[in-house]
Amino acid sequence: MTTVKKKLIETSLPLEAINAASAREKSIRHGHPSTLHLYWSRKPLATARAVLFAQLVDDPASRPDEFPTVESQDKERARLHALMEKLIIWENSNDEKLLEQAREEIRKSNDGKLPAVVDPFAGGGSIPLEAQRLGLESHASDLNPLAVLINKALIEIPPKFAGWSPVFPGVAEEQSSWLRAEGLAADVQHYGQWLRDEAEKRIGHLYPKITAPGGTEHTVIAWKWARTVISPNPANPIETPLVNSWWLSKKKGKEAWVKATVVDGQVQYEVQHNADGPKGDADGTVNRRGAVSIADGTPIDLSYIRAESRAGRMGAHLIAVVADGGKGRVYVSPNEKHTSVAQVPRPDDLPISELPEKALGFRVQAYGFEQWVDLFTDRQLVALTTLSDLVSEARSKVLEDALASGIPAGERLEDGGVGAEAYADAVATYLALGVSRTADYCNSLCTWHTTGDKVTHLFTRQAIPMTWDYTETNVLSNSSGNFLGQLKWVVKVIQRLPAEISGEAKQISATSRDYAGLVVSTDPPYYDNIGYSDLSDFFYVWLRKSLRTIHPSVVGTMLTPKADELVANPYRHGGKQGAEKFFIEGFNSVFHRIREDDANPDVPMTVYYAYKQQDSGKDGTSSTGWHTLLDGLIQSGWEITATWPMRSELKNRMLSQGTNALASSILLACRPRPAEARAVTRRAFVAALKSELPEALRTLMQGVIAPVDLAQAAIGPGISVFSRYAKVREADGSDMSVRDALQLINATLDEVLGEQESDLDSDTRFAVRWYRQYGWKADSSGIADQLARSSDTSLAELQRGGIFEAKGGKARLLSPTQLNEGWDPAADEHVSVWEATVRLAAVLAKDGVDKVAELLPAVGEKVSLDAVKELGFLLFHEAEKNKDTDDAILFNGLVSSWGDLNEQARQIVEHPEAHQETLPIGKEK
Repeated sequence: MTTVKKKLIETSLPLEAINAASAREKSIRHGHPSTLHLYWSRKPLATARAVLFAQLVDDPASRPDEFPTVESQDKERARLHALMEKLIIWENSNDEKLLEQAREEIRKSNDGKLPAVVDPFAGGGSIPLEAQRLGLESHASDLNPLAVLINKALIEIPPKFAGWSPVFPGVAEEQSSWLRAEGLAADVQHYGQWLRDEAEKRIGHLYPKITAPGGTEHTVIAWKWARTVISPNPANPIETPLVNSWWLSKKKGKEAWVKATVVDGQVQYEVQHNADGPKGDADGTVNRRGAVSIADGTPIDLSYIRAESRAGRMGAHLIAVVADGGKGRVYVSPNEKHTSVAQVPRPDDLPISELPEKALGFRVQAYGFEQWVDLFTDRQLVALTTLSDLVSEARSKVLEDALASGIPAGERLEDGGVGAEAYADAVATYLALGVSRTADYCNSLCTWHTTGDKVTHLFTRQAIPMTWDYTETNVLSNSSGNFLGQLKWVVKVIQRLPAEISGEAKQISATSRDYAGLVVSTDPPYYDNIGYSDLSDFFYVWLRKSLRTIHPSVVGTMLTPKADELVANPYRHGGKQGAEKFFIEGFNSVFHRIREDDANPDVPMTVYYAYKQQDSGKDGTSSTGWHTLLDGLIQSGWEITATWPMRSELKNRMLSQGTNALASSILLACRPRPAEARAVTRRAFVAALKSELPEALRTLMQGVIAPVDLAQAAIGPGISVFSRYAKVREADGSDMSVRDALQLINATLDEVLGEQESDLDSDTRFAVRWYRQYGWKADSSGIADQLARSSDTSLAELQRGGIFEAKGGKARLLSPTQLNEGWDPAADEHVSVWEATVRLAAVLAKDGVDKVAELLPAVGEKVSLDAVKELGFLLFHEAEKNKDTDDAILFNGLVSSWGDLNEQARQIVEHPEAHQETLPIGKEK
């Protein structure tokens, strides 16, 4: 077999640090690239950056001349991990000194070069952007034109105009130099302001101010509407509002709600300002089961509502107006002026395109919504068409100003130009993205957030559900959902983009593009969970209207391409089986193409698999998508050399089922399997597993990995053994399946972890065996005595060690809650690894990191801290198998915090004056 230099990704990662940084990104908004434009299931930047770095940097064991011993290799891995832990922090995204350190490490492992990277399923652009940030030439491709436009905006356009001064009159003089794409960002902001002001001249009359009861005049933020149907009661056929909740604001002291009364067969609405609003069934008129008439309580079935809507008989009532009060919201009762001003004719030049008949997560078609424009009120359609049309006019102004500033005209952006014409196209692209973002807040499926006092956008999840009471935002205001506010998100992203290395974004199928010489890192579409193209059409119809002359090849089709989209969509492929067949064949063809196309042979390919909690059973083998991924890669000629659980959920979302419950995606590192790979028997495969898995596990546990992630990460070296062979033959001559291989890998993991017991002290060996069988429950002292003797200890010794209790013929291990009080390890004459592990875990849960860090130096004088960490892994594994969630959380918490604990303990030793009591630290034994 050909010997290859292993990369860090195939051996060791600071996984907890990566996962923590990825989870933290969810709370970072301003300037984060995800806020350029919505896309679904984006990879966190921290994850993408860390993976690319580890994918390109050699593992120290691959350079034995420099690192000849295990100790030197471990030390070098620790150094690389420390660099990665700094690299993935959001605030360091543009730290040029740190990024250059990372680039230098990549050069050292790649013959002094920075390789080029491709993501053939670029989606939201995280991987191509982070490749560019690391100084790598970045190539992105996708079939979906929305994804292509996002990637162009992130990696292709900014480098073309890096360092340019803005051309908007008078802005260039505002600062002496313009770094990266700051000048471009400034122009997007200023021409966006011009666009908004021009829109106000044309349609401002559609957004009048409102007078509050006290006579003060206010700018309207939003109008709250309720859909209506005629009550089916022939004796009282009033137009009935369909309202989920009458509440407008639930903020304490600022409560507001709508009181609806029927007067002469008409419903009238009045805003009330008190906390005595409706509760329970009285709060609203509609739910998932149906509705009731507000006049007489007549039940209204959902089937009736759907039929009325499909027949065009669903109306809408204005039930409240939300205005800007300066220091808060003002809620005002509706009036005739604000009802009638919304009644405008539909514009003529609408982007007419059909909604899909059926699609993943879509519910609105059942109510007669047939075209994308049906999801908007007429006033919203006027606003969006006006803003879309003004993008072209703004482009003309940019071009005029760019030429006036002395920039040559040059070619258009799509033709590769870098002059005034291309620059005008670039600014217009970002303005169009701002309009598209506005559509997410400017449609008739938005709701009102009663505790946040703001408009809730449509895509709070990857679906288009039906809403009954909806909120129409004022796109010209200064509050939530307005156009200029949406454009500011775009501007802040442009300001922070690296914009230094050229990038390329193409609209092309993953089976058609060229991979020669490129490093591949990709996040394929999730098997059957997200309808990317159907969802994208909501935005695409408006982007196409704005950008038809600017990106004609990207937005050339009426809707996004569907037929070749690599998703197992049962609506598109004749049911579940047809969808699975389509996905498998398409997936295999992509990775066969990469295999045959001579992608960079020195660097493993990395592939993400979007994982869901319900995908995995206890053995991690039950997911159809997971098997499809592994089978497809192996059948396409790939050897899987590592698997890593990459989480972007917070630590407090702890598991209650399955080892992989926290994994939001799994990363696989893959290399081409040599053509001369041989077939082996099941016996030979099992022997290879038992030979190689122990050392791989040692390396994993030596790195920064949580026990909750160990079982999934261990699949990597296990499936690597399986996939390196052309076939693994069962005793009956059949080929072993991926499912059976995974079961064997999990069984071998159990054995390897169990074998760790032999290296532990006798008290700990006893405690592990007792815990495995009885947990914290009491059982016979006779059985305990027998088990103690076989473990080379005694009940008296165990009781002196403070971990066990035997009396009245019954015996039991002392639980963590019984071992979390007043422990002084320095004064304890009989400390076992078991006692140290359980006590430290208990103290961590009760008193936190600081207290454990104080104890750790003295514990290190008594037992091996490495042994404590390894026992934490083992005890998590046992708790997991026994479905003991509390214990699993306890031991996972200890090991997950190990790096922080050790660092804090070192600080205590180095700066004892900062602590009341200092305990000496010794070498780990």
